[in-house]
Amino acid sequence: MRVRKRKLDIKNGRVDLSHGAGGRAMTQLIEDIFVEAFDNKWLRAGNDQSAFDVPAGRMVMTTDGYVVTPLFFPGGNIGSLAVHGTINDVAMAGAVPLYLSASFIIEEGFAFADLQRIAQTMGDASREAGVPIITGDTKVVERGKADGVFISTAGVGMVPQGLDLRSDAARPGDVVIVSGSIGDHGVAVMSKRENLEFDTAIISDTAPLHRLVAAMVEAGGKHIRLMRDPTRGGLAATLNEIAHQSKLGFRIDEEAIPMRPEVAAACEFLGLDPLNVANEGKLVAVVAPEGAQAILAAMRSHQLGQEAAIVGVAIADDHCFVQMETSFGGGRIVDWLSGEQLPRIC
Repeated sequence: MRVRKRKLDIKNGRVDLSHGAGGRAMTQLIEDIFVEAFDNKWLRAGNDQSAFDVPAGRMVMTTDGYVVTPLFFPGGNIGSLAVHGTINDVAMAGAVPLYLSASFIIEEGFAFADLQRIAQTMGDASREAGVPIITGDTKVVERGKADGVFISTAGVGMVPQGLDLRSDAARPGDVVIVSGSIGDHGVAVMSKRENLEFDTAIISDTAPLHRLVAAMVEAGGKHIRLMRDPTRGGLAATLNEIAHQSKLGFRIDEEAIPMRPEVAAACEFLGLDPLNVANEGKLVAVVAPEGAQAILAAMRSHQLGQEAAIVGVAIADDHCFVQMETSFGGGRIVDWLSGEQLPRIC
C-alpha cells in the first residue's frame, strides 16, 4: 500500500525549529516550497551542490546578503531583490550571468504562505532572467533571532572575450551615463516602511540588467571603462567610489539626472537627498567619449534604458571630488554618506 505524502499546510502553517533540523520536516519544507518554486534539473538531483558546465574564458563570481525591511514593498520583495541584485553584480563586469545559489535563514514562526510567496517570486525572476537557482541551503533560528527571513546569494557568470572592466579604469574626459531615473527603490521601501501615501504610486525599480548590459557591450564594449549598480548609497556613493579608485573627479549636471517628480517630491518631504537613495534596477557607466553616443542609443533602445542620460564627465582632480552644477546655477560637492541614511534597504 502506497502512503500518500503529506503536504505542508501553506495557508495556515508556520516555520518551526524542526524545519531546520535536517529531518523529514526540513525535507518537506525544501521540496514543497523551494524545489517547487525554483524547479530545475540541478535541484531535482537533490545534492548538496550542483555541477555545471561553463564555456571557456574568464569567470565572474559574486556573493551578497539581503535583509531588507519590510520584506514586501511596492514593485517587489526580498526574493526578487535577491535574484536581481545578484545578477546585476555579475553583469556590472560585463559578464553573462549563468547560475545562482540561495541560502535562507528563517525565523521560527514565519508563515509558510509568506515564504512560498518569496520563493515563487525568486523562481519567476530567475526564469525570466534565464539564470537558474541551482543550489542552496536552509537554516531556521529561534524566534527573535532574525527578522522573518534573510537571504544570502551567490552568482557566477562569464565575461566576453576581450572585455576587461575595472574600477580604476576611468580617465579624464570620460562620460558618465545613468540608465534611468534614480531613487525609485529607496523611496518605495521607505514609503512602505513608514506607511506613507503619495498621490502617485512609487514602485521599486528592481530588475535584472544583464540584457541591457549585453546591448551596451555589443554597441561599444571597447569604449566602456566600467559599470556599477548604484545600490546602497545611491549615485553619490557610486561616483565617489569610482573617483577614489580611479584617482580623478567628476562634474555632473543636476538637471541632466533622470528622476521622477514624485520621487523628488517624496525625498523633499522625507528630508532625503535623492543622490544618496538606493536603486536596484539602474546602472552607472563610465565610457570613453568617442563611444558615448552609440552606447547611449543602445541603452535607450532597451526597455530598461529608455530614460538613459549623460549626466556628467570625469575630470582631473587630485582631491577626487564629485562636483555638481545645481539646477539653480550654483555648485556643490556631492559627498558620500558618513552613516546610514536608509537602513536595511536591500
